[in-house]
Amino acid sequence: MTTVDILYRYATPPTEKVAIALASARDVYGIRGLTIDREAHTLRVEFDSTRLNPAVVTKLIFNAGVDIIEELALIPPPPPEPAPAPVA
Repeated sequence: MTTVDILYRYATPPTEKVAIALASARDVYGIRGLTIDREAHTLRVEFDSTRLNPAVVTKLIFNAGVDIIEELALIPPPPPEPAPAPVA
């Protein structure tokens, strides 16, 4: 088993109906966990990549009714290199 996480940003907070649909998505073989961060408007999905692929997971979340805006990188990009000092 290889566990992978995907982080999505959503536009509107999940309603009760969407939360119930997400609970049903949790029952799909291969989905290991769902974590909603209401302040950051994100949904993290942990899944077994030997059973599912990211496209299937995205479709499950979209079909549950989550208004996905984008998939976010879990590892932040490195900071920009400092600008070279001007030569006098």
